[in-house]
Amino acid sequence: MNVLVGYATAHGSTRTIAERTATVLRRAGLTAEARPVGEVEDAEAYDAFVLGSAVHGQSWLRPAGDFVRDHRDVLVSRPVWLFSVGMPAALRGPWRRMAPREVPAIERDLPPRLLYRSHRLFSGVVEPSHLSATGRLLFRLVGGRFGDFRDGEAVDAWAAGIAGELRAGV
Repeated sequence: MNVLVGYATAHGSTRTIAERTATVLRRAGLTAEARPVGEVEDAEAYDAFVLGSAVHGQSWLRPAGDFVRDHRDVLVSRPVWLFSVGMPAALRGPWRRMAPREVPAIERDLPPRLLYRSHRLFSGVVEPSHLSATGRLLFRLVGGRFGDFRDGEAVDAWAAGIAGELRAGV
């Protein structure tokens, strides 16, 4: 089973989550590689896909969105899992409780009829340099915290579940 863990990243968090996912899949005996979606030359070479993107404005980055639109015919015939990387863990109070609403908003922006097994929202790194001056001010006003909010154990557990499904031929 040859698995593409394809990603689009803005500041590197999505890349590290993709690389960690690919490592878990390889440890489970699968062939898996993490690659930026813009560098994938032949989507048909893969038997399964784990695709992810950083989220800006409740949407995937353009390269990831373009990849799923351009390769929809291949994707509908193979198992697909999705992940998004945002900032839910960086938020507090009512804003954090609203974070789960981001997943349906992201999914609405994906191509219609894109079938996938699951979609997981992970938190990434949020640094002041990632936001404009206005963005930093608004982020602080809503109680946002800067830092590294990646949860390696959650990524590992999710990837292990994918590996189990693929090895079982589900």
